[in-house]
Amino acid sequence: MATMTAEKKIERANVRMMGHKATLAYSSILMIGSTTIDDNFPTACTNGRDKIYGRGFVDSLSDAQINGLILHEAKHVMYQHGYIWKHLSKENAQLANMAMDYVINLEIQDLHKENPSFIELPEGALLDEQYRGMDTQEVFNKLKQQGKGKGEGGEEGFDVHDFNSLTDEQKKDLSGQIEQAIRQGALMAGKMGGDTDRSFGALMEPKVNWKEQLREFVSATVSGKDDSTWRRPNRRWLQHDMYMPSTISETMGNLVVVIDTSGSIDEELASSFLSEVKGICDNVSPEQIHLLCCDAEVQSHELFSREDYGSLLNKRKFKGGGGTDMRVALDYVHQKQLNPELILVLTDGITPYPTELRSPTLWGIVGTQINSPVGTTIHIR
Repeated sequence: MATMTAEKKIERANVRMMGHKATLAYSSILMIGSTTIDDNFPTACTNGRDKIYGRGFVDSLSDAQINGLILHEAKHVMYQHGYIWKHLSKENAQLANMAMDYVINLEIQDLHKENPSFIELPEGALLDEQYRGMDTQEVFNKLKQQGKGKGEGGEEGFDVHDFNSLTDEQKKDLSGQIEQAIRQGALMAGKMGGDTDRSFGALMEPKVNWKEQLREFVSATVSGKDDSTWRRPNRRWLQHDMYMPSTISETMGNLVVVIDTSGSIDEELASSFLSEVKGICDNVSPEQIHLLCCDAEVQSHELFSREDYGSLLNKRKFKGGGGTDMRVALDYVHQKQLNPELILVLTDGITPYPTELRSPTLWGIVGTQINSPVGTTIHIR
């Protein structure tokens, strides 16, 4: 009887996992990207979409270990490790890879305990109970405190991560595919009696009200100032025909609003965002609002004073449509010495991020679970 090829082993493992209740929910995730068998590759590799398996490595594994290997790579894809934690990879790639693996492998080990003959981690998997309950950032910080990740070798785990090979445009497309695959997999598992582990629930749970988050962030940024000012009358007393000073916490300096106009933010959403900004302005009354439209360049810069906040709502055309780099807008704010007290950015999140900020910045990220490594992030649906 002919020996089964590595290609056939991977193919059959995918079919097994799509039919087993423990991994049925991953069916759509498993179908994302390409799968290649490489005669010369030592173990396995993913770029966050595509997978490469070394022929000799696959041949050395049991069926249960092949299942564990495939699920490991699928979780890298599902969690969008190639983008969400790229700031960690820039700081220390080995440490970031280790942290991602420790989180994933604990989840797979839990499945192994429930299904010992079906799924198992390959030898060399990074597995340690001390990291249970932590996310990748927390594990990264712990490893750093422990002095790990100094390139000594021996702690890389059984796979390689090549997260820099996809373009920003590819990552943006991939993010949509992943989100759809997560929902399809959960739906399929529900209909066919499969299990949906907690990771799916966390990725699918409804987002909190972004409008409330936006208001709370602005209020928190300008709070704590209790001096009085006569520059603007207190609205609570005007209704009684009394001209009283407002507290400075009811006012703020310049506000900068940046709209990503690379093509991923539609006019309806941008208008909704500006409507919320206008509502905020009615409460904290910025000195001025600078509205920037930016893709890979700042395409427009409009200035609104207190007297014409209302005209924000008439803004319906947003110049742009090219690539995406929100750092350009933040550099522009500094170069033009706009001196904002606060910056609000509306973007799809597929953009390079700065390493530091000069002003409090809130990122309103649309349609993905990407988090900015600096500033505050809210997710907008």
